[in-house]
Amino acid sequence: IHFYKSLLNEDIMDGQEFKVRGRQMVDYIIEYLEDIETRRVTPAIEPGYLSELIPASAPHDPEPWEDVMKDVDEKIMVGMTHWQHPRFHAYFPAGNSFPSILADMLSGAIGCVGFSWAAAPSCTELETIMLDWLGKMVGLPPQFLSQSPGSRGGGVIQASASECVLDCLLAARAQAIRALKVKMGDQVEDTVLLSKLMAYCSKEAHSCVEKAAMIGFVKLRILEPDDHSVLRGARLKEAMMEDIENGLYPFFVSTTLGTTGCCAFDRLDEIGPVCKEMGAWLHVDASYAGSAFICPEFRPLLNGVEYAQSFNMNPNKWMLVNFDCSTMWVTDRYKLTQALVVDPLYLQHSYSESAIDYRHWGIPLSRRFRSLKLWFVIRNFGVSGLQEYVRNHCRLAKVFEAKVEADTRFRVMNDVKVGLVCFRLFGSNQLNQKLLTTINASGKLHMVPASVNDYFVIRFCVCAQSATEEDIDIAWKIISEIASEVLKTMQAEEQSEDREEDDVVKAMQKKSSETLEHKRSFFVRMVSDPKLYNPKIVKIDRRQKLQNMGVTSDCSDISPIGRHPRFRKWRSEDDYFSYHPTILDLDHPWTNPNIKCTKLASKPVNHPGSWMITNFPNHFES
Repeated sequence: IHFYKSLLNEDIMDGQEFKVRGRQMVDYIIEYLEDIETRRVTPAIEPGYLSELIPASAPHDPEPWEDVMKDVDEKIMVGMTHWQHPRFHAYFPAGNSFPSILADMLSGAIGCVGFSWAAAPSCTELETIMLDWLGKMVGLPPQFLSQSPGSRGGGVIQASASECVLDCLLAARAQAIRALKVKMGDQVEDTVLLSKLMAYCSKEAHSCVEKAAMIGFVKLRILEPDDHSVLRGARLKEAMMEDIENGLYPFFVSTTLGTTGCCAFDRLDEIGPVCKEMGAWLHVDASYAGSAFICPEFRPLLNGVEYAQSFNMNPNKWMLVNFDCSTMWVTDRYKLTQALVVDPLYLQHSYSESAIDYRHWGIPLSRRFRSLKLWFVIRNFGVSGLQEYVRNHCRLAKVFEAKVEADTRFRVMNDVKVGLVCFRLFGSNQLNQKLLTTINASGKLHMVPASVNDYFVIRFCVCAQSATEEDIDIAWKIISEIASEVLKTMQAEEQSEDREEDDVVKAMQKKSSETLEHKRSFFVRMVSDPKLYNPKIVKIDRRQKLQNMGVTSDCSDISPIGRHPRFRKWRSEDDYFSYHPTILDLDHPWTNPNIKCTKLASKPVNHPGSWMITNFPNHFES
């Protein structure tokens, strides 16, 4: 009864209110995207800010929708980094467009879980068709397409490129273990065979390759690229031959078309034949730059892909499809599924043999209706519209590159082929880090760093859907002005440091001069006064000095308790400089309670004992 009463609560959204709130949300989204330029790119908040604004426990009773949206504005938006901002030039683009947003709305409303054909027939079949569409758009060979005559290949949508790389590595691992068991016998444990597997990637490859190797319990050899950050075939073959000689088995190579750091393109035409010769699985990660292959003029960078067993790209980066939508193709889907199939009875259906079940193509079981986004976007923009979008970004990157090259303070650090420019100030890594930190702290612009040939570089990526040349002008003006401020500040700091160093040098020179003067003075006194260096004269003179000072032999002026004739008190500064105790004065300890003596473990030759004074009074000097 309580449950049904709660359904009647006026604060719970029904269909009629959803119409109203849905229209309001569409208006809110449009307003947000149109006015996003007025916001800071990055928020001015510290970690943990939200825990102070949102209650620690969920509300017991329903709350009005107006309160929810008020909190969105006042608590959520103030803590957002705005990836769709025209001044956002970090990482790579986060794809987005109105057709894609509408597709996600519909997918959410349908609410299917498309793990098999039986669970969601149209979800499964549309995904298969969309992957063939996209594969043809980017120029993949026919063996990657599911509907090509005689093809064993096909495509699938995964959550991210990291998942694509992991799935392909696991498939390659399973295939390699089967091959080794044929060679070494079924009695050999899988753990023994795993220890012999070796995977390869470039130093410029994404960190997800390293993570995949960790999860797969296989060795990974990270190879040095050439001076242009490109992995070459000769370097790969050399490494593989070394490993074979050491009893290892090369089984997987992950290459990159459009590296994260500087958007370099590995030479597939050189690497492919090496992988074929060695029997290694070749994977191509084109997460960002893969969308450029929609344009025929960029497809020469794809040469050699015919040697690959798998390929992935991310439409959710550079094809106006919002996250998540990472597409992956294989030339033999059976090799992929053999590594990942787990088939409990409750997931089987009568069409299992004739239909694709995408639950066998990856790690997750549950799958959203993501192909709707591809379908909506491709149909709404058309191939020509998507080509124009990509070409515009590449043209704007060249505009930015020209601005960097025209300023003698800066240099370009990568071969600008698509939409990413890496640049830096002439100077130290510390200087460039200071520049980037200052730019990001301003909230006017957002970029991230990378390391290119051990140089700290700043990455400038064209990201906004409707980016214009004016946006590039504004970005460069911000960079240039802040660079001037940073250089001025650093120059002032260096001048201050130079002054401090000069002061230190002068002080040392002064001290050295005084020391030299003192030594010269002592030399003159030594030459003119023989007693300074003649011990016999010193001894006679000291006795005479003590008599002139009027010091009694019982040394009563030192301590009322201890008495020792070898120590005397001086009465003036002249007496201080004229009194010169010898080592014999320290032969024995005395009983003054204010003076502590410690007998040393070692002693000079022909000396009865050595004593160290640990708290000599101020009016004595040893």
